[in-house]
Amino acid sequence: MASSPFLLFPLLLLFLLPLTTTSTSSHQTLIPTPLQDYPTLTPLLDQTLTHVTTDSSSLHLPISHHDSLHVTSNLTSSSLLLLRLTRDSNRVSSLHSLLGLPRHANRTFVSPIVSGLSYGSGEYFTRIGIGTPQTQSLFVLDTGSDVLWVQCAPCRRCYNQTGRIFNPWNSRSYRSVPCMAPLCHRLDLPGCDKRRQKCLYEVSYGDGSVTTGELSTETLTFSGGARIGRVVVGCGHDNEGLFVAAAGLVGLGRGPLSFPSQLARRYGRQFSYCLVDRTSSGAPPKPSSIVFGSGSVPAGIAFTPMVRNPKLATFYYVQLIGISIGGAPVSGFAQSDLRLNRQTGRGGVIVDSGTSVTRLARSVYVAVRDAFRAGTAGLKRTAGGFSLFDTCYDISAHSEVKVPTLAMHFAGGSVVALPPENYLIPVDTKGTFCFAFAGTDSGVSIIGNIQQQGFRVVFDADRERIGFVPRGC
Repeated sequence: MASSPFLLFPLLLLFLLPLTTTSTSSHQTLIPTPLQDYPTLTPLLDQTLTHVTTDSSSLHLPISHHDSLHVTSNLTSSSLLLLRLTRDSNRVSSLHSLLGLPRHANRTFVSPIVSGLSYGSGEYFTRIGIGTPQTQSLFVLDTGSDVLWVQCAPCRRCYNQTGRIFNPWNSRSYRSVPCMAPLCHRLDLPGCDKRRQKCLYEVSYGDGSVTTGELSTETLTFSGGARIGRVVVGCGHDNEGLFVAAAGLVGLGRGPLSFPSQLARRYGRQFSYCLVDRTSSGAPPKPSSIVFGSGSVPAGIAFTPMVRNPKLATFYYVQLIGISIGGAPVSGFAQSDLRLNRQTGRGGVIVDSGTSVTRLARSVYVAVRDAFRAGTAGLKRTAGGFSLFDTCYDISAHSEVKVPTLAMHFAGGSVVALPPENYLIPVDTKGTFCFAFAGTDSGVSIIGNIQQQGFRVVFDADRERIGFVPRGC
């Protein structure tokens, strides 16, 4: 029997092992590589992407690292990291707002993505052509939202983006969604332009960013030529806030209008991504990809069940049951500190592509941080912290250091064992490294993309499970 065709979509990510195969070593070696200031590079939208491989059942497309983005700023790498962490705080506030929490400090396809670090943001981007003829645009990939939208001309208010703003009047495949259409009523708060009988959308983010415009359907074209028609897209004529460089956003959440949900009939509700190191500057850059369909789920990987929040369907929750440092379980907090309260919708643990730094409920963070400090007593602590980070070290005199292992333990017996580069990261060019976790008083914990680097994370909504694949990029 012929195999089902599938398409591939390039991206970036994490790492998970069965509990029975976790290393018994208490320490691992970190080779310190300070931050580097980035040169001016060829803009991603000006590059020609080529196929890695092609066969009758799949389309393999290359993906670009953040070094493919055009850096026009004179800011240092440390200043760019500070900007990223500021945006990260805004991102977390946005998620808390959506959650109603207090705001504290069988077929597959693939598309290219890049890290947004060089723009001072923590998001990852993919290049997509929108319309017929297509307008090549950069989109943020976001597991914490549902609507796919793009800035559209004419603009009442638009922020600066990379590349041309999409003009729907120039596209033969653009169609407005009528007010009475079922698609319009899939929006949480549908609006209607009664004079033109066109469906209106608005998406507000907790950091004050907002996009408004008309709901439409449009054709999307991915690198390598794969085309998907009649995708529901918000055509935003009024957009403002903390969006950086991208023309729009691809919502990868669990809601009915998210991109994976729209592809469900054709590809199933399965996708995976792998995030490359946000600061790697090797030549050539490491490849990354996001894959939709059956080809997104590698064989023989361990999964942990998804947890559903009845108060908000968008987010991907998992049950984190513990953390170990140096091979020993961390004590000093209750498992209930990490558990979702299904009655109130509060608490729990989210896997999120748009948050950079993992946030742990305060009691959990303090216990984990103190255990890590105890395991690094031989390293020179700095007098102060750096932005979100309160535990930093001066290791400029070392060519390598031993640090305690760190692993996250999930329901179902899965263990995510992080490499040292994912939790002790450089913050300047001088050799200062910080423990890349932070505490939160909101109750909800978030597994961020710094901790996901280098691994493939699999979101299988058909079977309600999430998997983590070691060395998945």
